[in-house]
Amino acid sequence: MNRRSLMQLAASAALPLSASAARAEAVDRRALLADPEAPTVGNPQGDLTIVAFTDYNCPYCKSSAGPLDRTVKTDGRIRLVYKDWPILAESSVFGAQLALGAHRQGRYETAHMALMGIPDRGASQERMLAAVRATGIDMARLQADLDAHSPAIIALLRRNMAQAEALGLRGTPTFLIGPLRTMALDEAGFRRAVSEARRRQAGN
Repeated sequence: MNRRSLMQLAASAALPLSASAARAEAVDRRALLADPEAPTVGNPQGDLTIVAFTDYNCPYCKSSAGPLDRTVKTDGRIRLVYKDWPILAESSVFGAQLALGAHRQGRYETAHMALMGIPDRGASQERMLAAVRATGIDMARLQADLDAHSPAIIALLRRNMAQAEALGLRGTPTFLIGPLRTMALDEAGFRRAVSEARRRQAGN
């Protein structure tokens, strides 16, 4: 694995580190919920969609990652759309690119949870790379996919940022749970929010 080339790719992305740098536009619901490039897990026919805007240097994102994952898996009727929103540091952009590169080999969740599992904020690019490598992801393929698909990955990150700004999001994490908007939650909090979202969707 050529660590230098991966880091050079992140540095060359010239991705704005704040959503305020993106052009605010009305958010197209289909673009928000069904971007074909956005990693989507859970039940594709679920009755409720959660959209998760996160950053790999956000401690509250890290604390919410496990509870959200367990909620989606135990509920069985949730569709989860991940929106990488790297706004906190340069290494956040690098982490997002790693995860989205891993998505090309069907390993987004593996990379995502590994990066969220780094305990400290402000993780270095080296530490992020080591965390992803430790999962057993094919790093040679990851490098090749990043080389081949970098423009599409950067375009996705920019779309995520534009959507976050148009929605007026204030920081990470932000979870759009059906008609609800919330920030960090524990597992019980996610379950309550899911129940309330379904109630509202049903018009009760």
